[in-house]
Amino acid sequence: MFFKNVLLISVLLPSFFANSSSAVNSSQRNVFLEAEKKIWQSKPDEFQKLYEQLDNYPLRPYLDQQRLMHKISITDGNEITQFLKKYEGTPLDWPLRKKWLEFLIENKQQNLFLYHYKPTSVATLNCAYYRYSLDKGVAKEVILPKVTKLWTVGKSQPKICDPLFKKWKTAGYLTEDVVWQRIGLAADGGKHTLLPYLTKLLPSSERYLGTLWHKVRRSPAYITRSNVFKKFNAREAEVFTYGIKRLIWREPEKAIDIYSKLKIKLKLTQQQQQEITQKFALSLANNNHPEAQKWLHQVDEEFLTSSVAQWRIADVLRKQNWDLILRELESFPVAKQSSNQWQYWHSRSLVETNNKEQGLAGLKILAENRHYYGFLAAGYLKAPYNLQDEPIKITDIERNTLLQDDAAIRAFELFHIKKYSEARKEWNYWLAKLTEREKLIASKVSNEHNWFDRAIFTLPKVGYLNDVDLRFPLAFGDDIKLHANKNNIDPAWAFAIARRESSFMPDANSGAGARGLMQIMPATAKQLDRKRVSSHYLFNAEYNVKLGTKYLKMLSDQYIGNHVLATASYNAGPHRVKQWVKDVQGMPIDMWIETIPFKETREYVKSVLAYQQIYQFKLGKNDPIFEDLLKSKI
Repeated sequence: MFFKNVLLISVLLPSFFANSSSAVNSSQRNVFLEAEKKIWQSKPDEFQKLYEQLDNYPLRPYLDQQRLMHKISITDGNEITQFLKKYEGTPLDWPLRKKWLEFLIENKQQNLFLYHYKPTSVATLNCAYYRYSLDKGVAKEVILPKVTKLWTVGKSQPKICDPLFKKWKTAGYLTEDVVWQRIGLAADGGKHTLLPYLTKLLPSSERYLGTLWHKVRRSPAYITRSNVFKKFNAREAEVFTYGIKRLIWREPEKAIDIYSKLKIKLKLTQQQQQEITQKFALSLANNNHPEAQKWLHQVDEEFLTSSVAQWRIADVLRKQNWDLILRELESFPVAKQSSNQWQYWHSRSLVETNNKEQGLAGLKILAENRHYYGFLAAGYLKAPYNLQDEPIKITDIERNTLLQDDAAIRAFELFHIKKYSEARKEWNYWLAKLTEREKLIASKVSNEHNWFDRAIFTLPKVGYLNDVDLRFPLAFGDDIKLHANKNNIDPAWAFAIARRESSFMPDANSGAGARGLMQIMPATAKQLDRKRVSSHYLFNAEYNVKLGTKYLKMLSDQYIGNHVLATASYNAGPHRVKQWVKDVQGMPIDMWIETIPFKETREYVKSVLAYQQIYQFKLGKNDPIFEDLLKSKI
């Protein structure tokens, strides 16, 4: 019976996926999109006619959801309840549930609210839930301890929480320790405007500390003034630690001076001293300060993060002294010697200090791997690059069985109508239900449907990194090759940039405002196209690639064909890169990459170089990118 069902699915279900661009589905998609418009145009009769044409269309529930959310009403309560029951936990659930709960608060419907409430991170809903629970007789001892977490945040909470906080405070939960926790959160990354209010909650003898927190948050240099610290107690030490870790990035000499004067007086704990030492080391190394090496070596082993280790390596690489580099690397704790970075530079330093046989053996081991340092090692040895390609193999039965899930069907259909955000939510909901093997199958299927980013993000979660075609697809290949060739740049470079920038998500949108496949900023687009460009238009894949490749060409010309500097500039901006290379003329470029001050840019350059080498192979080219890189200097 099972195999009969699978055969039936294999006959019926693939027709939906394989013929996703068929006339029938194309027609249904148009009807669906038109029906959506009618909801928000408040044209119920026209909507209903369109709705009735979508009886078997998988996205019909989204029309039900949107209709119920539009002009939400208490008379819709039964239908909303049934909808939320049917789609509980799916991406269809929360947008409607949240709006319904907010409506119930506004209309004082406590019983319905409590019935429909689900745990959430939304403070307004949580405060309402706790208030209504108390009103319904739930014991204070059950509810009020949970309120502490709601109150102890670094920002102001909604007004609806005030009556709840009043009961919580009256019951004795507002302790001095809780106030201090919130002061710390508000000062360190929260809303500093909350600090004057919190200061009033402290005992009168402690209020000067709240004022001190506020002043140091606004200006870390305040800790350098005389008579700022009066009692040299643990609270003052906490404020000092916070302030000096910020001051070192702004005024290093002042920070070093005041630390030497006050670390004993303030009785800083070993933990605080190491936190400060670590920040000093990172800041000074980042700015190539002459005292960087001293501070880097004062960091205890338990505080030796990958960032500190990176800068210990970078600091000696700047000096280009192989004996010094070798000594430094061999002083690392054993636990830090397993990184690819450490192994590459240790092997290189062995070769350069007359330990050639041992060094070459280390490089040969690294060269077997598909990553930046593996490719560097292969380039140094002039050895073949190892892509470690092991494609995932799936059967038609596996594919067709997996695709019967409603969430999968909705996810792929949302993708095909370019509702990418909703599609990813359905994908993630579906993926959470799958076994490891099923996730591999899902990755393969997503790639077959040109939904490239899902495989790119899913495979690392499963720990399967060796299907090169899935992880490095020739996505949007016609557009990228066309515009790369028009701009006379290496298509493999353009593919690598797009892969690193957006993982081939055409709707990618960064917090800084960069948009689309190649993450173009609106201001950059205006400069490149010599006219104002709609931010939304940057989500058009071909147009985005056209601008991205044009920008790469401009940067390449600016640096006379040096793709490493052009790549760094694409990420950090040309002005920064010009500053970074100003005093390092003649430095080998592989060494310079390790000294790039911004971690994001440093890792970005390494990734793009490795990706470019992979795309060279996929495009049938054999340019020795890493061999050339090892010959290059700033």
